[in-house]
Amino acid sequence: MRVLIVGGGGREHAIACAVAKSNKVDKIFCAPGNAGIAKVAECVNIGVMDFDALVEFAKKENIDLCVVAPDDPLVAGAVDAFNAAGIRAFGPVAKAAILEGSKAFSKDLMKKYGIPTAAYENFDNADDALAYLENAKMPIVLKADGLALGKGVLICNTLEEAKAGVKEIMLDKHFGDAGNRLVVEEFMTGREVSVLSFVDGKTIKTMTSAQDHKRAKDNDQGLNTGGMGTFSPSPFYTKEIADECMKTIFQPTVDAMAKEGREFKGVIFFGLMLTEDGPKVLEYNARFGDPETQVVLPRMKNDILDVFEACIDGTLDQVDLQFEDNAAVCVVLASDGYPEKYEKGFEIKGLESFDGCEDKFVFHAGTRFSDDGKVLTNGGRVLGVTALGATLKEARANAYKATELISFDNKYMRTDIGKAIEEI
Repeated sequence: MRVLIVGGGGREHAIACAVAKSNKVDKIFCAPGNAGIAKVAECVNIGVMDFDALVEFAKKENIDLCVVAPDDPLVAGAVDAFNAAGIRAFGPVAKAAILEGSKAFSKDLMKKYGIPTAAYENFDNADDALAYLENAKMPIVLKADGLALGKGVLICNTLEEAKAGVKEIMLDKHFGDAGNRLVVEEFMTGREVSVLSFVDGKTIKTMTSAQDHKRAKDNDQGLNTGGMGTFSPSPFYTKEIADECMKTIFQPTVDAMAKEGREFKGVIFFGLMLTEDGPKVLEYNARFGDPETQVVLPRMKNDILDVFEACIDGTLDQVDLQFEDNAAVCVVLASDGYPEKYEKGFEIKGLESFDGCEDKFVFHAGTRFSDDGKVLTNGGRVLGVTALGATLKEARANAYKATELISFDNKYMRTDIGKAIEEI
């Protein structure tokens, strides 16, 4: 098979590595890719939103399967474009990707079908939102309705913070058009868990669980980011909880989308909060999570191409999805100052230490080649260093030891990824 992966971050690098393991693959392309992906795929300088160029390239290269990974092209209809050209593509069509594309849609869907989530209200103008906040219980959560690179969520502890948040999202447009509509949500407490799942329109098969760390600094301080690290599996996500989620959240979501005429095929990411009242949905994503993918896929036993094709063909019920009985931890190496201002263009050293390794990996998120072939930093999140271990504690120790092998100016990372593991 000839495979085209659309995207250029750490998630796409992890997907490319999983695809490369398949004995069915003959050639992998990635658009646009990055310096790490270039080791397993031929990178093509086409942007993820340039659908015409992507389709033309897929036709020219006789691509058998396109894998659309990022949220923006999925919500905008990349899979629709490939399908219209007669090219097989993995991922939800636009009318299904709205599950992530609009938080207001997803909240209304959960309310309509009785899927447990936080109480909420949607607002189309700032004055109504500000009036509502006057009598709301604090803390409270403000969410930009649209896509905001995983950063459009504000947790406000006081009324003053909440008012400032409405101004930031709806009036100052800090997250652009994503803030044209606002979701105001009750603040939930409990353990957070991420569960990625494969879906073929009717059947859902969940992957192993994970837990992300969104805040920029240790002890969950600082601004929200795209993710500073993650671990898998979550020790808090028991079989009993998994069974309850399948009954009350996972299958009902798939069924609800089908009833709405929005059959979902691809990956649904369930962001869950394990509350005292049971598991509830924090958010949906319509694709692989980042950096959750970097700890989930290295543990998967299946040929990923078999699973992709089963989702497309509606035969996922015939797949026995399996994961290794081990653990993984990913620590993100970022540019100091992320997610606000940071410098880039620094040489990265030590990457060769990961060549040929089967227990530790470095997934490139924001890198590029210099004119003379050196690998340079090219983003806020630069690398995801992932390590395996028999236990989460061992995987965590291995991951942090592996981060010492890599150096670049401006290197920054959290030092407490998975620390909660050791407190169990």
